[in-house]
Amino acid sequence: MSSQEYDVIVLGAGPAGEVAAGRLAEAGLQVALIEKHLVGGECSFYGCMPSKALLRPAQAIAEARRIPGAAEAISAVLDVAAVLERRTEVIHGEADDAQLPWIEERGIALVRGEGRLDGERTIVTEDGTRHTARRAIVLAVGSRAAMPPIDGLADVMPWDNREITTAKAVPESLAIIGGGPIGSEMAQAWRTLGSEVTLIEGSEHLLMKEEPFASELVEEAMAELGVDVRTKTKVAKVSRAVDNGPVTVVLEGGEAITVAELVVAAGRHVPLEDLGLETVDVTPTDRGHVAVDDTMRVGGRDWLYAIGDMNGRVLLTHMGKYQARIAADDILGKPTELRIDGARSPRVTFTEPQVAAVGLTLNAALDAGIAASIVEVETSGNAGGSFYGREAPGRTRLVIDDDRGIIVGATITGADIQDFLQAATIAVVAEIPLSTLAHAVPPFPTRSEIWLRLLEKAGL
Repeated sequence: MSSQEYDVIVLGAGPAGEVAAGRLAEAGLQVALIEKHLVGGECSFYGCMPSKALLRPAQAIAEARRIPGAAEAISAVLDVAAVLERRTEVIHGEADDAQLPWIEERGIALVRGEGRLDGERTIVTEDGTRHTARRAIVLAVGSRAAMPPIDGLADVMPWDNREITTAKAVPESLAIIGGGPIGSEMAQAWRTLGSEVTLIEGSEHLLMKEEPFASELVEEAMAELGVDVRTKTKVAKVSRAVDNGPVTVVLEGGEAITVAELVVAAGRHVPLEDLGLETVDVTPTDRGHVAVDDTMRVGGRDWLYAIGDMNGRVLLTHMGKYQARIAADDILGKPTELRIDGARSPRVTFTEPQVAAVGLTLNAALDAGIAASIVEVETSGNAGGSFYGREAPGRTRLVIDDDRGIIVGATITGADIQDFLQAATIAVVAEIPLSTLAHAVPPFPTRSEIWLRLLEKAGL
């Protein structure tokens, strides 16, 4: 059995693993990055990137339709083939060649293959090679789509985020189980590309973790687009009579829906089963994650870290990258501080209207015992907004801690507003007093004047 030794081994080359490996290698450590599939991970090939490529064309047309002069110049029909071709270009045809120069430039050893822990500071890959870390091992294995316990689900071979984001043709019809960000985005994307879509969500609203008004705006937009949204609805069983034939989805209550393909977007599962955690006496949590402290160390060990989806703190790509920086700095002996986590994390759902949020919702703030109040304005209700179309739906809310005079949450909805979120994130993370924010003057005529209107509503 051959063996290799490094300063640090990172298991998993998704965005979080890449950041950890890069930061450590740039600091002069000898780093191995072990990946069994594609360097770049789920987000690059089956999530964040292809989904936005599928969504953006219809959103660009929707914006143009709101602008006199542009509206008259555009075609009402998407070029579906061009959209799919661009999506495939974005994910490099599901090949990771473009990711490799970045790794090579930093002297990172890329090891292709499946790896598992085999005792302290050791990873064994499927070819039998033992990889030993002198300083630390960073686990960054990510997550896969979870399959809910629905009768017949395994037999129909449903699509998950991988199949729906990489489909080579437009299905005639889709049923999507799960009305969170993935399900909602894919419902809109494939409806604009021509699929008849039924979106099934067991909770009262889509996007249940967000402010209720944001969910309502998205549901209204879905209805206008022709998506059949079924909230407070659960699936009893599914079946497919013949291979590659239509899928019958039977809802609780007995109604049956027949679709070309069934998509499951009902949460995520971390594949811990074959990771060898038992060889280092680590037991997963009841929710199937690896518990870590605020330095991302597992169980207080000075050599084992878990970052990204697998620790269950926040299943968002950018937060995994944030955790990667913290873990790498701790390995390097630098001081670290976790300033934002859990429900306070920034997040964007790229539907039309988009939903961008950071920090606590009003209900979450009240539940936390905060003396919270809100201010709200229409997102496009300013001079800058008029150039994006005054008819664009959207509302913005700030959740204010009245005792401290700071913003503890913000939700921004509207067209193409994802980049608005960073200013709100800075305000929440830095706990900037409203009295100070009042002097951060937004330029005219920009949509950032939304901050002026919000602060006016707050009495400043």
